[in-house]
Parts: sequence; structure tokens; C-alpha cells
Amino acid sequence: MRRFQKGFTLLEMMVVVAIVGIIAALAYTSYTNQIMRSNRADAQTALNDASQRLQRCYTSYTTFTSGDCTIYGNLSAGYDSTEGFYKIEVGNASATTYTLTATAIAAPQTNDTDCQTITLEHTGTRSPEACW
Repeated sequence: MRRFQKGFTLLEMMVVVAIVGIIAALAYTSYTNQIMRSNRADAQTALNDASQRLQRCYTSYTTFTSGDCTIYGNLSAGYDSTEGFYKIEVGNASATTYTLTATAIAAPQTNDTDCQTITLEHTGTRSPEACW
């Protein structure tokens, strides 16, 4: 008389665990990349907002670096973006030009090797292009 056993062998279970582990590793990497890409919107929003405010200052005072312009003072000192992932600063500022920079200061953005620093110039030039 032959006995039938029901269930899985240890080898079958180990194969299933290995496959699930590989799939989980791929999914986690993809997930963290998507999170970093979506958090870049924090920098983009802050840079665009600061740029619009500087343009309004230029319209009012005919210079981007006016002491009467509050945003210029804030940018000179640097401030954190709304979500706190980036520090927003102004560089190369003159009466007619500026370059805004968003630098990653909080995880997971500090691990975003492609977009550690995102810039926006007074001409609307954005770099690196892949980060926009």
C-alpha cells in the first residue's frame, strides 16, 4: 500500500522564498526611486516660487537684489523648501541676473545622486534637465 503525503518539501519552500526575495528587492529599489522623483517636486515648486517673487521685485525695484525685496533677503540667507527636502539659495545675483539653487538636505533626497543640486536661472534655464 502506497502512502501519499501532502505538503511541500523544504527545497520547494526555499525556491519560493528566494524568488519572493528577488522580487521584493527589485520592487523596493523601484519604489525608492519613485519616491525620490516625486520629492523633486518640492525643489521645483520652491525654485519656481522664488523665481516668480524675484521677478516681481525686479518689476517693482528694477533690480533683483533690492534690500526692499524680502525674498532676496530670505534667499541670501537660504531657507528650507516647504517639505524640508531642499535648501533654497540664490547665487551669482546681480541687478539683472540670478541663479537659484536647491540642494538636497534630507533623506531620501540626499541619496538622489542625479539630482543633489537643482538650479533655475533668471532666463528660465533649468539644470540638470533630467531633474525637471
